[in-house]
Amino acid sequence: MKKRILVTGGAGFVGSHLCERLAQDPNYEVFSLDNYFTGSKNNHVPNVTYIEGLTADIDKLVTFVPDMVYHLGEYSRVEQSFDDIEKVWKFNKDGIFAVLEFVRKAGCKILYAGSSTKFGDGGLGRSASPYAWTKATNTELVMNYGTWFNVPYAITYFYNVYGPREIQTGKYATLIALFKEKMKNNEPLTIVSPGAQKRNFTHIDDIINGLILVGENGYGDEFGIGSPEAYSIKEIAEMFGGKIEMLPERKGNRMTADVMTSKTEALGWKPTKTIREYIEEQRIKAWK
Repeated sequence: MKKRILVTGGAGFVGSHLCERLAQDPNYEVFSLDNYFTGSKNNHVPNVTYIEGLTADIDKLVTFVPDMVYHLGEYSRVEQSFDDIEKVWKFNKDGIFAVLEFVRKAGCKILYAGSSTKFGDGGLGRSASPYAWTKATNTELVMNYGTWFNVPYAITYFYNVYGPREIQTGKYATLIALFKEKMKNNEPLTIVSPGAQKRNFTHIDDIINGLILVGENGYGDEFGIGSPEAYSIKEIAEMFGGKIEMLPERKGNRMTADVMTSKTEALGWKPTKTIREYIEEQRIKAWK
């Protein structure tokens, strides 16, 4: 019997890569549940069954009992969350309750993709934006469901993921994709002031390796998946080269984050790619 794996947000950046990797395993039958807010049908991969809808409606939309749920399908932008607070609540708070009730009744494990923003600036980052607060409190609810109802869970934390299928344009574009696009178009690289805010950029392949390892073998909290190398946004822009344009400061923009990878490394994970090498590859492609 094949194991049934459900990935929420399976048409998004990280979710599509996870679906793709899982679908290559003949022991898995893979399903995606996505509302296509930032996900795209262009990210669909072979051998995955796609279900369209909100995670808040998971009990109506998913008519089978999965063996495992990777819950990645939540709102995931810091600065934009101030303007999108209704969406943040619907996707993150209504969504997590419905998903936890679903896994409780199904009797299956949940891997929850938490947010490293809660560790930012010595822990102050957890309440710095609607996004950060919903993600931080969701991790607490996942742990409580583990205690209250014996729901098996693992909680992971990503650190600034980059790689193929990032959103490249518009208000939900991610930093590395945005810089790549601006570099190709010979436009100035825009940096939110002060530019000294540090991030641990982690390649999507390393994220997926960690996700699957924790999904199969990890239980509990604090499974960080992140590169140990931290760079300021200004340093990243300088790696790309070209002109830099500073933008005014914005709310919710943390300065630092503590990377915790010891529990993930104990399962056998380690990062294999660096942002410096990736940017150099993109620069070479742009010259050709």
